[in-house]
Amino acid sequence: MPHRSRTDDTPVTIGPLDLRAHVDEALAVQAHAFGLSDDEIAVRRQIVLRHMTYPGARALGATTDTGRLVGFVYGMPNDRTHWWSTVVEPYLRARGTDHWLDDSFVITELHVHPGYQNRGIGRTLITTITDSAVQPRSILSAIDFESPARGLYRSLGYDDLARQVLFPSAPKPYAVMGAPLPLLRRIA
Repeated sequence: MPHRSRTDDTPVTIGPLDLRAHVDEALAVQAHAFGLSDDEIAVRRQIVLRHMTYPGARALGATTDTGRLVGFVYGMPNDRTHWWSTVVEPYLRARGTDHWLDDSFVITELHVHPGYQNRGIGRTLITTITDSAVQPRSILSAIDFESPARGLYRSLGYDDLARQVLFPSAPKPYAVMGAPLPLLRRIA
C-alpha cells in the first residue's frame, strides 16, 4: 500500500517501483544526489538491471503527484556469492562480524534528490522496504565519514560492522553497517 508523505505543499507518494522500467530516472536521482559522471551512470545502469533479476530483489520509489521520481531504494536477500559480499567479507571476518552476511536483507541503494532530502523520505523508503523483509537483519554500505546518511542509518539501529572498506575503483573507503529488523522508529 503506498504511503503518502506530505512536506510543505509537495505531496510525495512512496510505493512499489518497477526499477527496470525506471532505471534511467532512478539513476538521474542517484547521479544528482551522489555526483556521478556519465560513465559511472552507464556502469551502474548495467548493475541495477542485473540486480533486479536476482531472487527477492525489490524496489520502492518516492514520486510527486506529477509522476517525478525523487527518491528510491532497492535491495535483496544477501548472497555471499554476490560481488559486494565477496569484497566486504574479509573486512567483516577480520572483525568477527561476517555472520551478518547470512540471512540478511541488503540495502543496495538508497538515494533522495537533494531538493527533497531532510523530509523523512529516505527514512520512509528504507523502513518500508525492510518491514517486508523475511530476514532478521539488514546490512548496507555507506561512504565512511560522518554524513547525514550515516546519521540516518544510526538512528534506525544500524551499527558499524567494518570501516575503511575499500571497493575496487571507489575513491573513498566505505563502512559496512548492520541492524536487526524491524528498524528502530522515532519516538514521537
